[in-house]
Amino acid sequence: MIFRKLVLVVALLLPLLANAQSADIGANPDRMEQRIKALGEFGANPEGGVSRVAFSDADLAGRAYLMDLMREVGLKVRVDTAGNIIGRREGREQDLPVIMFGSHIDSVPGGGNYDGDVGVIGAIEAVQLLNENGITTRHPLEVVSFTDEEGGLTGSRAMVGKLSDRTLEVTSHSGMKIRDGIRHVGGDPNRLDLAERKAGELLAFIELHIEQGAFLHDENIDIGVVEGIVGIRWWDVTIEGFANHAGTTPMNKRWDAMVSAAELTLAINHVATTMPGRQVATVGRIRAEPGAPNVIPGEVVMSLEIRDLDAWKMQQVFERIQAEAKQIAAARFTPIRFSEIDVASPPAPTDQQMRRIIAASADELGMSFKLMPSGAGHDAQDMTHIAPSGMIFVPSVNGVSHSPKEFTSPQDMANGASVLLKTVLAIDDGALE
Repeated sequence: MIFRKLVLVVALLLPLLANAQSADIGANPDRMEQRIKALGEFGANPEGGVSRVAFSDADLAGRAYLMDLMREVGLKVRVDTAGNIIGRREGREQDLPVIMFGSHIDSVPGGGNYDGDVGVIGAIEAVQLLNENGITTRHPLEVVSFTDEEGGLTGSRAMVGKLSDRTLEVTSHSGMKIRDGIRHVGGDPNRLDLAERKAGELLAFIELHIEQGAFLHDENIDIGVVEGIVGIRWWDVTIEGFANHAGTTPMNKRWDAMVSAAELTLAINHVATTMPGRQVATVGRIRAEPGAPNVIPGEVVMSLEIRDLDAWKMQQVFERIQAEAKQIAAARFTPIRFSEIDVASPPAPTDQQMRRIIAASADELGMSFKLMPSGAGHDAQDMTHIAPSGMIFVPSVNGVSHSPKEFTSPQDMANGASVLLKTVLAIDDGALE
C-alpha cells in the first residue's frame, strides 16, 4: 500500500518537476532559421522576400509545408471552416480549456520572411521542445496559423464570430473574393459558425511576432511585452476649390484645393507631433481633380488615418485636426469635409495578467524587456474578445518590415520562442487561475 502511494505521488510530481525545469530549456536558433528559410521558398521573389499572399498558389504550398511540419512534431492537424490551420497536442486533462498560440504565414505583396512566420515557427519550436523534454501539459495546446491576416484578419475575425458577409465579398490580394479564397484553402464560407470559438473554450491566446518597428533594435532590448494593439480610424477628406485655367488666373484669385490640401497635411503632422503621447496621424493617399498640369485643382480627396492605444486620445487628435481644417477652409475659401470610413478597429489592450506572465518569463530567462504598444494590427486584437491574450515582440533589425529587407536574427527568434514556451508552461501551471 505504501509503495502504491509513493508511485502515485511520483506520478503526480513528475510533470510539475519537468515544468519547473523549463527555465533550462532554450529554443534552437539554427532549427528556427532553417525552417524560416524553407518556408520562405514558397512565394520567394528575386528581391529576397516573399509574395505569399493569402489564397495564392504560393500560400497553398506554404500551408502544405506548415501542416507537414506540425505533423512532424506530433500535432493533430485540421483546417477549420475559415481556413485556419490548427495543430492540437492533447493535455493530461482533456476537459480543461485550450492554450492557443500562433500567428500567420501569408504575406503582403513583396513582403519579407519574418512577419507572421516567426510566430508560427516559434509555436512549432515550443511544441518540439516539450516533446524533447518529455513534458506533457495539463491543458490541451493548439498551434494556429490564421488565414489571410494581411488581407484584414480574416481567420481570426471568423474565429471570434466577427467576419461579415460584406467582408466575404471583398477581393483579396490574390484576385479572389475572400469567400472563394476560403473555399480554395479548404474552408467552407457557408459554415463559418463552425470556426467560432466561444468565450471560456480557450484559457489563453499568445502571439509571438516581430516588432515591425525599431524600438527594441535601437534600445538593444530582447523582448517587447505588448500592452495592446492600437485602434485605427480612417477618413476620406474632400477639399472643394474652383477649377480654373492655370495660366490666366492670378495667384490672388485662386481657390486652389491642392494648396489647402498641402496646408492640411502639414497641420495633421503638426497636431500629431506636438500633442503628448504616442499617437500617429498619416495622410497616405491624395488625388487632385481634374488632374491636369494646366488646371488649378478644383477638388482634392485625401486620406486621414489616426492610430493610438486610447480611443479618447484618437478622438482628441481628430478634433484638433478638424479645428485646423476649419481655419484653412476659411482662409482659402475651400470647404473641407471629413467622411469616416467603416474600417475602424478599436484599441485592443492585452490582458494585464498575461503581460505580467510574459514579463516574468522573460526576466526568469535573463532577458531584457519593455512594455510597449503595437502600432500594427494583429490577429491577437481579435482574440482579446474571447480569451485573455498576450503578445511577445522580438526585434526587427532597423525596424524594417513588409519588405524583402525585413530581418530578425536567429537568436532573437529563439529568445521569443523560449519566452513563449515559458509563458505557456506558466499558464498551464495556474498563473491565470
